[in-house]
Amino acid sequence: MRRVSGSKLIAENRRARHDYHLLDRIEAGLQLTGTEVKSLREGGAQLGQAYAEIRDGEAWLVGASISEYARGNISNHRPERDRKLLLHRREIDSLYGKVREKGLTLVPTRLYFKDGRVKVEIAVARGKERIDKRRDLAERDAQRQMERALKARR
Repeated sequence: MRRVSGSKLIAENRRARHDYHLLDRIEAGLQLTGTEVKSLREGGAQLGQAYAEIRDGEAWLVGASISEYARGNISNHRPERDRKLLLHRREIDSLYGKVREKGLTLVPTRLYFKDGRVKVEIAVARGKERIDKRRDLAERDAQRQMERALKARR
């Protein structure tokens, strides 16, 4: 059996960059069933409302939606179920220590295949306030206008 190298993006949580200051990122594996992997190969995933949490010394991905496999049978998976994140003990302890701080949470930013395995990128994040979001939008708009002006001068 030939292994595929590299990575292929399945889903990205672009909303996370808008709603949070992303501080620290970590890669984790996901414990999945066979029909979930087949559905992911078809690109059926959404991370929009997802978050990660530490429960009983284990890390869980909550709220991620992996659509049902179209050609599945009666033992197909539930799309909204909680999925276990595969991390080392010291990584879980480190994340738990960071999340206990006021205002920090764990947000999934990307879901992708890496060497044939499904991985999720988890970011330790601090929520943005409305004024921060407005400032970011203004900075992006100003940057875009500067690039247009430079392009027009050439």
